[in-house]
Amino acid sequence: MLPTDVSRPDYWHRVVDCQWACPAHTNVPEYIRLIGQGRYADAYLLNRESNVFPGILGRTCDRPCEPACRRGRVEEQPVAICRLKRVAADLKGEIRDRLPRGPFRKNGKRIACVGAGPASLTVANDLLPLGYEVTLFEKLSAPGGLMRSNIPAFRLPESVLDEEIGYILDMGADLRLSTPITSMRRLLEDGGFDAVFVGSGAPRGKDLDAPGRHDSPNVHVGIEWLESVAFGHTTSVGERVLVIGVGNTAMDCCRTARRLGGRDVKVMARRDRPYFKASPWELEDAEEEGVEIVVNHAPREFVVRDGRLQGMLFDRLEWSVDAQGRQRSRTIDTVFFPADDVILAIGQETAFPWIERDIGIAFDASGQPVVDRVTHQSSREGVFFGGDAAWGPLNIIWAVAHGHAAAISIDLHCRGEPLDRRPPQGMRLVSTKMGLHEWSYANDYDASRRQKMVHVDLERRFGDLRLEVEVGFDAAQTAREVARCLNCDVHTVFRASACIECDACIDICPVQCLTIVRDPGDDLQALEARLSAPRAHPDQPLYVSGPLPQTARLMVKDEDVCIHCGLCTERCPTSAWDMQKFDLLQPYAGRPACPT
Repeated sequence: MLPTDVSRPDYWHRVVDCQWACPAHTNVPEYIRLIGQGRYADAYLLNRESNVFPGILGRTCDRPCEPACRRGRVEEQPVAICRLKRVAADLKGEIRDRLPRGPFRKNGKRIACVGAGPASLTVANDLLPLGYEVTLFEKLSAPGGLMRSNIPAFRLPESVLDEEIGYILDMGADLRLSTPITSMRRLLEDGGFDAVFVGSGAPRGKDLDAPGRHDSPNVHVGIEWLESVAFGHTTSVGERVLVIGVGNTAMDCCRTARRLGGRDVKVMARRDRPYFKASPWELEDAEEEGVEIVVNHAPREFVVRDGRLQGMLFDRLEWSVDAQGRQRSRTIDTVFFPADDVILAIGQETAFPWIERDIGIAFDASGQPVVDRVTHQSSREGVFFGGDAAWGPLNIIWAVAHGHAAAISIDLHCRGEPLDRRPPQGMRLVSTKMGLHEWSYANDYDASRRQKMVHVDLERRFGDLRLEVEVGFDAAQTAREVARCLNCDVHTVFRASACIECDACIDICPVQCLTIVRDPGDDLQALEARLSAPRAHPDQPLYVSGPLPQTARLMVKDEDVCIHCGLCTERCPTSAWDMQKFDLLQPYAGRPACPT
């Protein structure tokens, strides 16, 4: 069997599960260590390099890193990565003097960004320091896109939005508020721009085609209703509110309704909890605030009398699995729920009525633009898409990742270079050894459980729509949560030529991730059958060494099982094992990564 090629950054990167799962590939273990050292500004800036909005994402991220966290393999709960990000943001102090500030020397190229949401702001963040003139066209009266219009202030304070968006605007972006783009043709022909980035989001909420839908003004589309609340146009709601849908937008709607006067607020779900799209913590917060979640009810009809909404009829469903394994429902009966207001939160869609269909930008059958998933360029050269506008609703961290990738493409396009010539990732591997049994990081296993976020008392929440509910971790909680990180970026690196096959590493390994086996040739199944511990996640690679000098057997390590404790390294009498810290070096527009 051929030895594993460990010269590639993606091999080591994949083992840092949290960083691998993050769309922007934020260096999670390193910023957690910096927080543990009290270096909050350094942690914030490390975060900001990749995710651009640490304070915003520390409150609102969908946290794809946390289900991937290795801590979740040895106990129930992962490290509270997202909430530690907020700690760095809240305690960073003044960092403006450490950020790029304009004016920059211009390179003569002009870029238009349609929308001033997270994707467009990321493009501006990456291109402005390179000398590009970036103009942001925003239809709303304030920048931020969905971050401002759809995420309530009790989750994301305006002060945090203004601060982090301000860092980008201070670089010299030309922000044009209340300026919707109504014609892509006109923008391309008359604007004088060298490239256009479309980051207009998914601004259209899905509607519900049911009898009575348009017979009352008290039926609202969720994202439009949240926007109206955010800008102060809607200040009250009826006492009885039904929210249709069970995603994160539905959670924002029901919690906002509670603050605007809703006393009896119900979220109506077509399926049971295992099928909910809302994040578990969003569901917990909603239920803590008195929202009732009603499962297995499908909307049938809006009941309106004399133009006044009375409520809704729902089919009560029972679900089963048919012979082909498909979920099937049957209606048990029909029930009525009274309501003064109904809020529809059943999804969002992109909308491009302002893009003419004869200007070289292709759309598919569903009305989505045809966009290259690597370069983010559309079928028209020089027009790029990102964020929700590219492939439909995702989340903020994906919009940031799209912005970084699109900025690279825009820079290549403006310099006349092929867009498929993507700058490669780089890496650094540095030994953390400081003595015979000492390391430059804490490698002991801390048994602390995940820290619980403190919330503002319930009676205070409903008196102020803009009062932030989550208080944030205090110093003691932060210290305990930091200690839970397993330092997955500090890898066990093996040097086969130094191994004497004493089996000391195998004896001391607490999780049985190491095995010495005879070479099975190219039979991977035979190799897996001989592992000390069965493979739980076969999609994560095995490390296989070259032939060992004594018997030509192979050292095999299951990277999925390893918890990076370093005991094998401490026990090894010949230093065949070492603990080395991995840094993934990410390329950005105009900034190639260092060589591997």
